[in-house]
Amino acid sequence: MRVLALLPLVDWLALVAFFAAWIGYAMFAKRRAAVQPSVLASTNRWRNQWMLQATQRENRIVDAAVIQTLSVSPSFFASTTILIIGGLLAVLGTTDKASELVREIPFAARTSTLIFDLKLALLTGVFVFAFFRFTWSLRQYTFGAILVGATPEHKALGEGPERTVHAERAGRVLGLAAETFNDGLRAYYFAFALVAWFVSPLAFMAATALVVFVLYRREFKSEVLRILRQEV
Repeated sequence: MRVLALLPLVDWLALVAFFAAWIGYAMFAKRRAAVQPSVLASTNRWRNQWMLQATQRENRIVDAAVIQTLSVSPSFFASTTILIIGGLLAVLGTTDKASELVREIPFAARTSTLIFDLKLALLTGVFVFAFFRFTWSLRQYTFGAILVGATPEHKALGEGPERTVHAERAGRVLGLAAETFNDGLRAYYFAFALVAWFVSPLAFMAATALVVFVLYRREFKSEVLRILRQEV
């Protein structure tokens, strides 16, 4: 009961709505992709096609270069996330000054130092989650590069089922790397929604709803999705 008394009811409702939206949208997007292809599902289809083409090439330097380019994004975000986490931990050490600064912002919620610490800790936790997803994505891209490097020559594979199986395996690993990277990016989006909690719980809920709307539009209704779904 003491824990529940730390925050007003509207803040608890906003917090529950935040996690429900984050977890619920992740589950919805995965199930929806089975019915209506998303950007991620569509790019996975092209990854499989890419790996099929790679098995026909004698020289796979281009494929290795593309994988290295793809791995730059999770590496960059992982490094950036470390800096963000360090900054948030530094702010936790000077909570009194930070909370006073927030109180100067118009329409910002007036909260105690303890609640301000709680908000900062939760925001830090979101970025810690994002860091783990980015680093795991980076490792998965490494595994994909190994599979591409281990691909036998086209003469050895031929046109039999071994070629398709190997291409699907490599494409699946690269697809998992992209999905994990997408989880990290999604955490960033919801972290921006969480920042609105420093203003007010109502702004927090509105920002959470806006993030879900933006994610849905980009994953299921974007122009790039229409192009990716076009047949060659």
